[in-house]
Amino acid sequence: MRRRHVAYCSLITAIACGGQGGSGGSGATGGTGGRLPATGGASGGAGETAGTGGTASGGSNGTGRGGASGAAGSFSGNTGGTAGAGGAPAGGAGGSAGAGGFAGSGGRAGAGGGSGVDGTAGAGDSVFNAPWNWSGVIGTGQSLAVGQYGTPAKATTQPYNNLKLSTGSAAWPLNPNDATFKMVPLTEPIGRASTSYPSSYPTNIAGETPHTAMGDQITALAMSSAGRDYVNVQGEFGENGQCLTYLLKNAPQSGVNGHAYQATLIETEAITRLAKAAGKTYGVAALTVTHGECDAGNSNYESQLFGLLQNYDTDIAAITGQTQPLLMIVSQQNSTNNQSASTLAQWKIGVDHPTDVVCSGPKYQYPTYTDGVHLITDGYEMLGEKYGQIYFQRVVLGQPWQPLQPVSVDRTGTRQVNVHYHVPVSPLVWDTALSVPNANFAAWKNGKGFEVRANNTAVTINQIVISGDTVQITVASDLPASGVTVGYAMTSQDGTTKSQTNSGGNGWTGTLRWGLLRDSDPFVGSTTKRAQPNYGVAFQMTVP
Repeated sequence: MRRRHVAYCSLITAIACGGQGGSGGSGATGGTGGRLPATGGASGGAGETAGTGGTASGGSNGTGRGGASGAAGSFSGNTGGTAGAGGAPAGGAGGSAGAGGFAGSGGRAGAGGGSGVDGTAGAGDSVFNAPWNWSGVIGTGQSLAVGQYGTPAKATTQPYNNLKLSTGSAAWPLNPNDATFKMVPLTEPIGRASTSYPSSYPTNIAGETPHTAMGDQITALAMSSAGRDYVNVQGEFGENGQCLTYLLKNAPQSGVNGHAYQATLIETEAITRLAKAAGKTYGVAALTVTHGECDAGNSNYESQLFGLLQNYDTDIAAITGQTQPLLMIVSQQNSTNNQSASTLAQWKIGVDHPTDVVCSGPKYQYPTYTDGVHLITDGYEMLGEKYGQIYFQRVVLGQPWQPLQPVSVDRTGTRQVNVHYHVPVSPLVWDTALSVPNANFAAWKNGKGFEVRANNTAVTINQIVISGDTVQITVASDLPASGVTVGYAMTSQDGTTKSQTNSGGNGWTGTLRWGLLRDSDPFVGSTTKRAQPNYGVAFQMTVP
């Protein structure tokens, strides 16, 4: 089933909806597959085949997708692929789109054009991927996935038509054909409360999770940009305090733990049954992973995460019959261990598998509990809003959103390191609400979260400036020819100081590792009404 082809592009805040009944254009011929099109960049491959029942010229029958777009451009730095016919880029180097855009169920099609980096949508961009009446999101992880310290819950009413499964009082192992199961409005808490530690589905929820805010954000964006509803069904299967081992397929059973994967399939089967009974179609579009603290020292974390996604793709498709693969959305943990393996992997997996996985960014900018590890209710809602923004861009619009992340590093002379960034929405700026990172560590107190090492020894940063999409770091001494690394938000030198935020009198305590780099995304969450620019991912790279 893997995979789609995508490229880097900027956030699109509005789309123009094409008319009904358009043709699939000059995409590939019909067949099985139901893939997203090539939209310029990451792989440079040709557009894939239409969905089952779709044809390149029609797109009017079946639930499959119509003709796919033309060949993708290659990705190099921040440059997108070539523009599709009728979709000249504005403000960027040009994303790609096929000559005719999509044609799928209902015959939606448009003139094409994708966006360029930091550009605006091409004329007639009408992509709105909604292959099912109910679109599912499944969540997994540990304590932050299940809302530890997210009390009291605030998202207790449902403003749209989003749903979740109610399992009543059924005990493990659940029967997906249980006649008492029913669909109810999506609110928090999303599931039944845990009564002890450790815990697992169906009594695994500790507080407000990101899910309701995520679901409502997706629908709010669909309503504001396309004037149409988008019903999503959310569920959370994480296990508080458990490492990834217990979330995988065929996980070891240890007391109540090790149920997460099987629980996801049980709930998917139950919702598929209830959807059919209601005359609705249902598929699972995304997997959120809010995890990593337990695996901060796990060098195999990235490969295990990707294996989890591959297994979910196979097993969920066998239940729902869907051909569209899941998108994994994973956030970074910033609280546990210096130079954490899981933190690095949570960014790197999106770089290594850009069509399959996207890193939503760090969590250091969110309101955090006093332990510096867990979020509070507002933090979970803000995380959910960011998940929802990314889902809407990637899954619904087919735009290959990527986080604020480095694309390359190099040197100028013997004392300057340059970090070149993919910036979702320019310009790059320094955040003024967060406190200074590593303020008590002389070598990096001027680094704004950046860290330079030579042969594993901290190098003093004298000055750091933004120049376009590049951060220029000037150090106090000549750097050696090899053994130099540059990082960001990976280290807490004293292991105790937490970030402090004061924005418009709305302050909170944060976590142990953070930085001040962000973009200028104007996105404001629909639940919290708070601005949510994109903050720089935590990373570490070798300087050539």
